[in-house]
Amino acid sequence: MSADSSRDPKRIGFLFNHDELHQVAHIAPIISALQRRAPTERVEIITSSDRQADAVRAFLDPACPLPAFWSISPSGWSRAVEALLGNMVPLNRLSSLKRATPLFRHFDALVVPETTTTFLKKNGQSARPQLIFFPHGAGDRSIGFSPDIKRFDYVLLPGEKTRDRMLAAGVIRSDNHSIVGYPKFEAFGARPPVKLFDNDKPTVLYNPHFDPLLSSWFRFGEQILAYFAQQTDYNLIVAPHVMLFQRKILASVEHRLLRFRKNIDPRYDKLNHIHIDTGSEYSVDMTYTRAADVYLGDVSSQIYEYIQQPRPAIFLNSHDAQWQGNANYDHWNFGPVLDDISGLGTALEAVSPLPASYRKAQSQAFARSFDMDDATPPSERAAHAIAEFLDLP
Repeated sequence: MSADSSRDPKRIGFLFNHDELHQVAHIAPIISALQRRAPTERVEIITSSDRQADAVRAFLDPACPLPAFWSISPSGWSRAVEALLGNMVPLNRLSSLKRATPLFRHFDALVVPETTTTFLKKNGQSARPQLIFFPHGAGDRSIGFSPDIKRFDYVLLPGEKTRDRMLAAGVIRSDNHSIVGYPKFEAFGARPPVKLFDNDKPTVLYNPHFDPLLSSWFRFGEQILAYFAQQTDYNLIVAPHVMLFQRKILASVEHRLLRFRKNIDPRYDKLNHIHIDTGSEYSVDMTYTRAADVYLGDVSSQIYEYIQQPRPAIFLNSHDAQWQGNANYDHWNFGPVLDDISGLGTALEAVSPLPASYRKAQSQAFARSFDMDDATPPSERAAHAIAEFLDLP
């Protein structure tokens, strides 16, 4: 298709509107790919913090023109109120969206990695801009198939598993989505594993989620730290979801539950075989999932990034879930599931080397979760899908 010089360039914004950086790598690699795919259009970047802007810049191709950057930082009152409420409600995100709505109306489309942006489609607001969604992760939690997804105009997906569940839930249609792969793998795939400990002992990654119902941290976190502190056979990385330690009170709208989070006893961070990270960039760039020999967790989607290379995994059922046959816990078929910590030592011995049944379950689930195309990177596939949807020359 040749460029139509008679029309104005379309404006496509990549919107990053979250407190933390864990969503950036899911869509940032697409920015330069779209610039190359549609060089006559205006590809721009919208962030709500300087940290986000700096993180996005790291993904940009220096051979492409530098995109325009817009800042939509939240208002002072929303920061104050959110802090007063213990950061339980995402007032900053909503405040940023509301205050920037006039800016957004100048865009033809926004590409986003989270569902808060559907605020722009509620209450009969304008159809402009069109919203394009890429989920930040390929996990199994029910929130990943929320009715809010219906409000998006187009959805980019990592693989057939997410597509099939979204179709079954009625949140996407056969004609408003594309499977494009997983840009985060492209972003960090060439990085070699990092050696974090000065020994050759196997390393366990404990990766609890932040959801106050589903997270194992509130019930088992202290016990897990105490267990690994008193043994000498394993190293331990404690790297929870970055949102767990951003708030003292964790709230779940989905499960209507509040829980207070305790601080970690500083004595554990002084041990040479325990590494604790409550929210650095290494928590979101696959450093720890690549460095670990054993995964210990609950419901985080990082398990799917970990099984890119099948390895031992153990899961903690801290909320008495009836998980067998429940799609929200499909990943609990990748290793033994413990209802308490008493069986942790036995489970660690049982999963190394990885039994064939768990290896098969992990390999099959990974293939369904991520469409891996060696010929075309996910960023280029996503850029092509966006260009086709927006009818870009």
